[in-house]
Amino acid sequence: MAESVTAVGHDELATLKLVALDGGLTGPTKVSCSGLADRLAASNQTASRRLQRLEKAGYLDREVVSDGQWVTVTESGERALRTEYSDYKRIFETESELTLTGSVTSGMGEGRHYISLDGYMEQFETQLGYEPFAGTLNVELDEKSVRTRAGLSSIAAVGIESWESDDRTFGAATCYAATISAPDGETYSPVHIIVPDRTHHDEQSIELIAPDKLRDALSLADDETITVTVGDAY
Repeated sequence: MAESVTAVGHDELATLKLVALDGGLTGPTKVSCSGLADRLAASNQTASRRLQRLEKAGYLDREVVSDGQWVTVTESGERALRTEYSDYKRIFETESELTLTGSVTSGMGEGRHYISLDGYMEQFETQLGYEPFAGTLNVELDEKSVRTRAGLSSIAAVGIESWESDDRTFGAATCYAATISAPDGETYSPVHIIVPDRTHHDEQSIELIAPDKLRDALSLADDETITVTVGDAY
């Protein structure tokens, strides 16, 4: 039987936010259900249930003691909060920018096939202003950038629509304009991070498309570290 997934809604995220404000992002912080309930305008039982749901969902680590409990926001919990933060940035900020750092790595070669399909190429030319090289540059993000990646949703993006051919549907994607900085300081643009609109995507890495083969244009080899600056201005 498949393991059930604990639902985390706005009420739980509001509770998680309070734990983070109390220092739970940097280490264990002590909370009491009564104190949390007062701040949430809820009952002690409700506050306790929310903490339990957050723990079951993997957003919190808890240690219950006689006079309260020590709680810590996990990496999954931090990503959830960063996603909320990104949504508010989209509401209140007209421009934003983020920087991702990672190592060049070899992919499985799937990008070459999908990028070159006519249904995508036609949209790339229209929406991005260029016909990309038939392949992607794969970048394995460092630990900090894995967390920062959640902020992509706050950046202005270009949508690539799904399409059908021979009774098969090819999925949509989202493209984020960027510029690359190579280890020697050379930069390249236009570049786009392409994120397929699928349910489960790899948050540890990104794929880049550009008019040229980026490995050749910037003389890149596997394991070399590059910086990708993403922003509305690019």
